This record gives sequence, C-alpha cells and structure tokens, in this order.
Amino acid sequence: MVSAGEEKLKARKNQMRVAVLVPCYNEEAAIAKVVADFHAALPEAMIYVYDNNSRDHTVERAVAAGAVVRTERRQGKGNVVRRMFADIEADIYVLVDGDDTYDAGASPRMIARMIEDGADLLTARRIHTDAAAYRPGHVLGNRLLTGLTALLFRVHLSDMLSGYRVFSRRFVKSFPFTAEGFGIETELTVHAVRLMMPLSEMDTRYKERPAGSVSKL
Repeated sequence: MVSAGEEKLKARKNQMRVAVLVPCYNEEAAIAKVVADFHAALPEAMIYVYDNNSRDHTVERAVAAGAVVRTERRQGKGNVVRRMFADIEADIYVLVDGDDTYDAGASPRMIARMIEDGADLLTARRIHTDAAAYRPGHVLGNRLLTGLTALLFRVHLSDMLSGYRVFSRRFVKSFPFTAEGFGIETELTVHAVRLMMPLSEMDTRYKERPAGSVSKL
C-alpha cells in the first residue's frame, strides 16, 4: 500500500522542471550521443549545451541532436557553469560533461535519490571497470584533494571532482562563483558545506571517452 507521503513525493517529482546542463569545448565526437542519451533518460527535461569557443563541429552536432545551444565566450568551465546557473530556470539541475563518460541512464535515479534524501547536491561517485577511463594520476589527485577537503570541512566525501551532479534550485541560485576553470568542482562542494546544505552521493558507471574525444585536463 502506497502511503500519502509517498504519493505526495511522486506528485512533486512529476511537477518539477528538470534542466540538463552540458558545458562543452571541442566535443564533436561525443556531444550528439550525450544529448540523445539524456533525451531518452529524461524525456521531460530541457537539455542545454553551452559551447565555450569550440573550434570543431560541437555546436552543429548538438543542435542536430535536439539540444538548446548557447555560447559562453569567457574561456573556462567555471565561467560556463556560472552562466548556465544564471540563465536557466528550473527546479532540478543535472550538470554533466559533454564527453560521454557518464551514464545518462542513472540520472532519474540520481534525481529521485536527491529528493528522497532531502539534499541540495548529489554527486555521482565514479565507478569504473576500464583503467583507461580513469587514469591513475587522476585517481590519486582526486583522492588527495577530496581527502583534504573532507578533513578541513569535516564532511564525508568520496569523489569531489566528479563532473556529474544534481542540484536543487536553492543551491543553484545561491551559488557565488569565483573559479574560472576546473576548480569549479571543488567550489560546488565547498559552497554546500559552508551553507550547511545536505549532501548526498550515489555510485554511477564511469567509462572511457569515445574515439576522437580528448581530455581537457
């Protein structure tokens, strides 16, 4: 038997506006699949691709795949995410890289988990089976930075540098940006901790980039 509380939670989920945010720079090899996969996983969501001065066919392929495509001229992922958060109105925000390394199929479960946990930020904890997907140097760097941040702010964290996250509107519209590049992942976590916003994590599959896609790190 379904409780009244569960029915209210289900109704709330159905009424929420979901936006998928995809910052992109030279991702012509992957972006069409990323857009298509999120259309399939979250058919009710609006998918926004923000191009950051790509020199390839990222924009054309994103448009052809059905995304809303916009441009941020200031270089750096932090600048792109800041512009997305300022521009886009939604209740739930899914942020994901445009390199097709994350599992779009996990997004409905991630959204449900964040709502059920009463969290403002849910991070996808990367679980990989292919060594090429997550190189040892990246693993070590992530562990060191995650461990230091967890110690300094006294929170439980496992994968602070993941590029796949779900946010509440409260988080997005309260976020002050200062980072311009890949430091944005750290700032997202620290902001939630400073404002004492509830955090959550969930395991998701992490895979290797497709042929022709090159890491920007």
